[in-house]
Amino acid sequence: MASSNPVFNNSPAFSERPGKATEIYRPTPNLSADQLSELYNRPAATSTDTDRMTYEDTIVKTVISFVILLVGAGVGWFIPVLALPAALIGFVLALVNIFKKKPSAGLVLAYAAVEGIFVGGITVFFESRYPGIAVQAVMGTFVVVGVTLALFASGKIRASKKATKIFLIAMVGYLVFSVLNLVLSLTGVIKTENGLRGIDIPGTNIPLGAVIGILVIVMAAYSLVLDFDSIQRGVQRGAPRVYAWAGAFGIMVTVVWLYLEILRLLSILRGR
Repeated sequence: MASSNPVFNNSPAFSERPGKATEIYRPTPNLSADQLSELYNRPAATSTDTDRMTYEDTIVKTVISFVILLVGAGVGWFIPVLALPAALIGFVLALVNIFKKKPSAGLVLAYAAVEGIFVGGITVFFESRYPGIAVQAVMGTFVVVGVTLALFASGKIRASKKATKIFLIAMVGYLVFSVLNLVLSLTGVIKTENGLRGIDIPGTNIPLGAVIGILVIVMAAYSLVLDFDSIQRGVQRGAPRVYAWAGAFGIMVTVVWLYLEILRLLSILRGR
């Protein structure tokens, strides 16, 4: 199952057909009884010993990335004017990380720091208008990520070709809507606070933005499923250890997207 996240799509370690770089390590056959006994009594090999991607190593790198992101968010919170340049630099770093053939820990952590500054700055803007919204958005993000991870770990939800195809179509539709909303808002055609998002669905008192926001949050949750699936495939195929950074980066991109969409949805609901 191909992931929708370009971070994984551009990494050979997560491809459908494992190549030379992702061949699973196999011990040398025809060992003697003494050699087998010695191997059995050795401590369990770590990702450092095998130079292979593991779940534990990916989790550690993901946690490190989010710690750096939170530090950056603190900077953005106190110096929100840095949000715009951070967004531009973060976009460039994201493209570099996506298209770089081999993941780089330095580039991933640099993206985490810069993206954190952007997230912190944009959060201050929403918090100034709707006090307490930051805590609500953080809690909502934790809940969605936690539930998605639990369902994936239990095997109750899995990526499928049909669902992924629907997801990709929905993503294209959402991108078109976002561009249209931005253009109509900047040109003054739609004068509501949130552009098209602030318009009520005909015959109801429900803002269009709220419905779209919920759908996008569901899309972000499914994107997490695709990310988890790609990491699982990388581990099973014995991907090189460095690709754990790609896994951490992919999850970070999706979680930040999820947080921003929850923040936007809450602002629409509270602005009513």
